[in-house]
Amino acid sequence: MTVWTPLHVVTGKGGTGKTTVAAALATALATRGRRVLLCEVEGRQGIAQLFDVAPLPYEERKIASGLDGGEVYALAIDPEAALLEYLQMFYRLGRAGKALDKFGIIDFATTIAPGVRDVLLTGKVYETARRQGSDRYDAIVMDAPPTGRITRFLNVNSEVAGLAKVGPIKRQADSIMQLMRAPSTHVHLVTVLEEMPVQETIDGIAELQGARLPVGHVLLNLVRPELITAPTREALASGSLDDAAAAAALESAALPGDAAGPLLAQGRAHVERQQLQEEQREVIGDCGRPLVELPLLGDGVDHGALFELAQHLRDSIDPKGGTA
Repeated sequence: MTVWTPLHVVTGKGGTGKTTVAAALATALATRGRRVLLCEVEGRQGIAQLFDVAPLPYEERKIASGLDGGEVYALAIDPEAALLEYLQMFYRLGRAGKALDKFGIIDFATTIAPGVRDVLLTGKVYETARRQGSDRYDAIVMDAPPTGRITRFLNVNSEVAGLAKVGPIKRQADSIMQLMRAPSTHVHLVTVLEEMPVQETIDGIAELQGARLPVGHVLLNLVRPELITAPTREALASGSLDDAAAAAALESAALPGDAAGPLLAQGRAHVERQQLQEEQREVIGDCGRPLVELPLLGDGVDHGALFELAQHLRDSIDPKGGTA
């Protein structure tokens, strides 16, 4: 029986901070000497940008330390390089495989048969997750494609069904599905508390469950803090706090009264955003999966911000994917 390295697949609608959350999760899991591999499969070099390192080659490379002294390694999986590796592994093509790449045949094959491309990308993760011995990782985090494509991407057996009934590609797809449906694998969905991302997340959960793929946590990213007290919020809603009252309060504190209008406008806009956020929190709360909230960090994302997000994630997700 294969003992898989725990795999955390992170997906989400574009603009929800999927790559940032994946990087923070890898940082959270790399604790107390643990080695974690952070993979990306979309060729965007988002991991390199986040960690402020050179563009990642097609090899595993240490890029950062995790919480409490662990190590974060990264790998940018390139489909063409993965296919050359695959051809060498199964067919011993060697230089002949590189000649195919020179003529553009590899790019042609992975373009007309996206199912094969996904087998190559997930196959590299599969090979890493089944390692034993000193080069084994304690966890793998995959920065995966967006929610709208995640089920097709992970369900490689279905995607190659019309292309390969038998042979190495079919066997590879069957093996990958064992990993994707293993108890140690969890697909986490990143969303923000807005209507479209929340609905796409709910739809994504249903699709993943329909394909018998294991859904982990729903990660609520960029959650805005409540900046206005309940009495002030009620006063803004009722209209009892108007420009005149606000101007008088400002002037009594030796502040310019003409700032009252803009301040109240900002306050009402904040209250409206908070109401929308609370409504979507209730909607996503019925998804049947555990929720983790990650705060909006106003100063952008740097190493310090990744560590702050990692602290939130470490308190909620254990290395095997369950609820801490």
